[in-house]
Amino acid sequence: MVNESLQAKLATYSKPVDMLRNAPLKLFSLAYAPQHSNWRDEQAAWMSSAVLFDQSNHMNDAYFKGPDVVRLMSDTGINSFKNFGRNKSKQFMVCGYDGNLIGTSVLFGLEDDEVSLVGPSACANWVQYQAEIGGYDVEVTWDRRTADSDARRRLFRYEIEGPLAKSILEKATDGALPEVRFFGMTEFDLGGAQVRALKHTMAGAPGDDNMGLEIWGPSEDGPRVLDALLSAGEEFGLVRGGALAYYSSGIESGYLSQPVPGIYTDERMRAYREWLPGDGYEAKISIAGSFASDDIEDYYRTPWDMDYGHIMKFDHDFIGREALEATKDEPRKRKVWLRWNDEDATRVITSSLFSPRGTGAKFLDMPLGRYARVQFDQVRAQDELVGISAMCGYTVNVGGFFSLGMLDADAAVDGKEVSVVWGEENGGTAKLGVERHVQTEIRATVHTSAPIR
Repeated sequence: MVNESLQAKLATYSKPVDMLRNAPLKLFSLAYAPQHSNWRDEQAAWMSSAVLFDQSNHMNDAYFKGPDVVRLMSDTGINSFKNFGRNKSKQFMVCGYDGNLIGTSVLFGLEDDEVSLVGPSACANWVQYQAEIGGYDVEVTWDRRTADSDARRRLFRYEIEGPLAKSILEKATDGALPEVRFFGMTEFDLGGAQVRALKHTMAGAPGDDNMGLEIWGPSEDGPRVLDALLSAGEEFGLVRGGALAYYSSGIESGYLSQPVPGIYTDERMRAYREWLPGDGYEAKISIAGSFASDDIEDYYRTPWDMDYGHIMKFDHDFIGREALEATKDEPRKRKVWLRWNDEDATRVITSSLFSPRGTGAKFLDMPLGRYARVQFDQVRAQDELVGISAMCGYTVNVGGFFSLGMLDADAAVDGKEVSVVWGEENGGTAKLGVERHVQTEIRATVHTSAPIR
């Protein structure tokens, strides 16, 4: 149906879970070169020297401009907006009326009356909808990711990470690199172009010497900025990283990926579902894994579940505040890392490759084990469900397979032995990336920090 809404599409399914777990969707696609050399060396670089990622293609940029910009962000976001303005940034989160997360993005304060939300579109969609129905004096424009648009991207975006990144940047800027706090923004000249940058760490070794900068500017300046970084990085062993290394870096740094948007059931969200397109992000987000429920709300998560409680501030009114305040003292999940048992991981790989069709384990890919946008695998201890395993994969810095988990508090203890149930029920769902297989269990050890060897 042309121009059908998300609400109309949902009406063709008996329940939202069927749309998200069983739709015949393709595997998660990579928006740029999977590897420049090989993903093992590219992963190692963010611990030993530095790695350079090109982020120019895979994220949506939504621009909000006007006198009501800050008020709009404050009314929708769980973040505090005291002293927010130009060159300020936030890891921005929005919730529904029931307090469940809809999406997350990075919020860039471009000017006092202009911001951009960068990332998957769920967060910016909700903010745009609120701008329209709330009468905010804000203009919204989109620069869609390369996969969704034939237009040239407005900006280039590079990320450099690692213990030698600072030395590389100082050489590239002739020592004129400004000091900037974590998650602060700055501006400087690089390769003869004026660029802006955000300091953060998505990958890289811990410690004061490590630096991560996300650098951007007009797309026409991208080639000379890239040349300047690569030239400066030659003597320091700078390595270009591809998509495989980029996405696996988030597991080490503790990024739980995007939540399942909490929008599919609340009747207060019906008008929003009618506003959303039936072929957009919220209609195509896929769920995989051994955790299987008929109730989509079992896949929803609050900011606390995803370790964002420190970001949420009750110093302002925002959508979802009442529900979140009412449950702030309730028990909640805690984020952990799960180091998978090497023998069990090897057994799964061998079983998936060499067993007769349909009798082996679910294929475990490297370095990314995910086979949908959102992964929900059961984590069990003494045959009891104690939480969920999410993003999973392999990095050379860990030296094995591991995943991020959301566990009950009494299970989120260093050294606790648990098991991850790997594979889907009844031989697997209808997603195109799911071959017929049988479920199995993988032993794992709980870590409250990244299990770097």
